Amino acid sequence: MGESTAAAGPLSGVRVLAVTKAWSGPLAACVLADLGADVVNVELPGSRDGQVPPLIPGSRLSWFRESVHRNKRSVAADLRSDEGRETFLRLVATADMVVQNYMPGTLAGWGVGYEACRAVRPDLVFVSISGWGQDGPKAHAPAYDPVVQAAAGWMALNGLPGGPPVRSPTFIADELAGLHAAIGALAALAHRDRTGEGQHVEVSMLDSLLFSSSGLPTLAAAGAPPSRQGNETDFVAPSNVYACSNGHLYLAVALNKHWRLLAEAIGRPELGRAAGYRTNDERLANRDAVNDLVAEWCARRTVAEALAVLEGAGLVVAPVRDLAEAVRDPQVVARGTLRPTRLSDGTVAPLLAPPARFSATPTSIRRPAPRPGADTAEVLGELARAPEKGRGKAALVNNDETPPAL
Repeated sequence: MGESTAAAGPLSGVRVLAVTKAWSGPLAACVLADLGADVVNVELPGSRDGQVPPLIPGSRLSWFRESVHRNKRSVAADLRSDEGRETFLRLVATADMVVQNYMPGTLAGWGVGYEACRAVRPDLVFVSISGWGQDGPKAHAPAYDPVVQAAAGWMALNGLPGGPPVRSPTFIADELAGLHAAIGALAALAHRDRTGEGQHVEVSMLDSLLFSSSGLPTLAAAGAPPSRQGNETDFVAPSNVYACSNGHLYLAVALNKHWRLLAEAIGRPELGRAAGYRTNDERLANRDAVNDLVAEWCARRTVAEALAVLEGAGLVVAPVRDLAEAVRDPQVVARGTLRPTRLSDGTVAPLLAPPARFSATPTSIRRPAPRPGADTAEVLGELARAPEKGRGKAALVNNDETPPAL
């Protein structure tokens, strides 16, 4: 049900070692794997990483692990042991990149940090993701996604005006750090291919969330911190959620000509050029009246009825859907955004396809997430067939895990 394992993306031929936990590191490695890299996930024997409830319906597997570890292979090795460390460094000698998101200093303490890795592969791209960064007063503090959202000011801006701070329903700091790590890894790989020089790339969840806050931190640093807007924006009106008789829609009117189209659509054409309404600045100053006007019109119609009129007028509008409705959207279905994939236990689940699409080097879900350690024999067999890299065997010892930077 999954796509052919022969399918190759633009990173085909690139090998990545992933020493990752939770979401930010696994996501960065997943992006590289989706793009065609051979990603080998190095996990503690017996690892339960990613086994987060709930299970995929009909399966014994977690949505968490299956989402972010597809297209990878898994090797069981305890990097804190001499044998595990030796085997890992032999794998490093065959790799283009290492991606890791343990707390700063953890891998170095095990003897497999950047300096140890570059000693066996001088042109290695070594990518570190952490909560707060590799330096600074909080470098060695633990971090979880919601804590970073709180510290970055993001949570304080989320929610309705007058209400409490609200965290993102997704792992937004983890997601952004993982994406920025993958971007940094690819940039460093391009540099290495031009110059032969490897390097250490480091990304923090805090920096990533601040960078991806639409430039608002610049306003705050300049002495004009933005206020919480809820479902609206502070630069266009109307732009809000409006209740219909059986649900909600979101309408955004960013252009004055669109306001005139809206005024026509709701049967108030005289307001298209009326004082207090004709320009965006006037509508912002008259926001409550504008919102009341649109809200009153929507309230008398179903979502489908309102959308038919507003979309027919060429306005920017969408129904407010839950995720179950969103994944059934004809646009999502037409683009194959969710791909039926046979998992390691034989069940089939809809996994999200790689979002970047390539005309010459198409990406795919080549294989489901492996069981921890499932590919140990295969990967170590590849080492055994490369005598110049030496021989060894991973230490299969089940010990307590060291917390990552999530």
